Amino acid sequence: MQLVEVTTPALAQKFIQVAVDLYKDDPNFIRPLDKDVEQVFDPKQNKFFRHGECTRWLLVNDQGKIIGRVAAFIDKRTASKFEQPTGGMGFFECINDQTAANLLFEQCQTWLTARGMEAMDGPINFGDRDKWWGLLVDEFSPASYATNYNFPYYRQLFEAYGFQVYFKQFTYYRKVMEPLSERYITKAKAIYSHPDYAFRHLERNKLTQYAEDFRKVYNLAWGKHQGVKEMSSAQAMGIMQKLKPILDERIMWFAYYKSEPVGFFISIPELNQLFKYVNGKLDVVGKIKFVYHKWKGSCTRMCGIVFGISPEHQRKGVEAAMIYASSTYYRSQFNFPYQDIVMNWIGDFNPKMMRVAEQIEAQIFKTHFTYRKLFDEAKEFKRAPII
Repeated sequence: MQLVEVTTPALAQKFIQVAVDLYKDDPNFIRPLDKDVEQVFDPKQNKFFRHGECTRWLLVNDQGKIIGRVAAFIDKRTASKFEQPTGGMGFFECINDQTAANLLFEQCQTWLTARGMEAMDGPINFGDRDKWWGLLVDEFSPASYATNYNFPYYRQLFEAYGFQVYFKQFTYYRKVMEPLSERYITKAKAIYSHPDYAFRHLERNKLTQYAEDFRKVYNLAWGKHQGVKEMSSAQAMGIMQKLKPILDERIMWFAYYKSEPVGFFISIPELNQLFKYVNGKLDVVGKIKFVYHKWKGSCTRMCGIVFGISPEHQRKGVEAAMIYASSTYYRSQFNFPYQDIVMNWIGDFNPKMMRVAEQIEAQIFKTHFTYRKLFDEAKEFKRAPII
């Protein structure tokens, strides 16, 4: 077997094709958009190249067939914030062969060690945590947009190499129109009716204002967490601009206290219910298929991608009031298209947010693991700290 570094457009295309070939007989596999994968490895499009570096490899067997792939990367802003300087690996695909998998893992470890790293997390993204993060370990049904899907045997490949669970990621699910419990509604109404609080959904014609509201709450709620950097105004606006073509303002909610933003719950349509028809290509034909299936009503699920409450307003019922406000609104809409909601993963290091999901009687739908591999296995392994 031989490792080949991806250095040309032709090899980059083969990198994408690895997953297509491996999962060709798996009915639950939805091919990611080629452009989404390509953007991760394009220094002109991925801002993480400004403070990091990345490379990737293909694994070729003795008959010349590509049987695996992987990428390794370093985010220099966060690598040294851990007890051991830690890099990342991801976009792993491999046949069910431990020797082949070990070659891919070892290549990442060697590359990271040469750059001063003492551990690696994986499979993760060379980018933000909202995409391509964690290994799927149960419920191998079709993935949500930009969410990792993999064969069940990948867990054995990772753990046999020495990866240990750094944190677990839970994806919660509930029916949109399923009534909230009376106890929850009572708690929610206490804040919902408070004159200092207000709850409303995003308005598309005020995107700049909502981007700034999002940034303020995000930095208060997440900016101090280990491995997460504070968000700039430009980054917040960039996120909203990226969401603009597909956003549905009815499912993006904000909470305010005395006119200051204190919470948000951002959802988008579950795009994979539409992208599954385009075979990874959002070209002219792909866009026609996308628009047709959107018009046809093929998207019946929304995906909660991020939820945040300012620390001083946590444990007061603000999140309950925001859920109550949105739920009441959805019920008032004629032919509201979304039947269920899946929430972007919540780490087991964040029991507060897990309780929020459980309070609205959402159930764990899928579990992913983010693994960490210490290069010096004599050192003590520690799980992600609880926040």
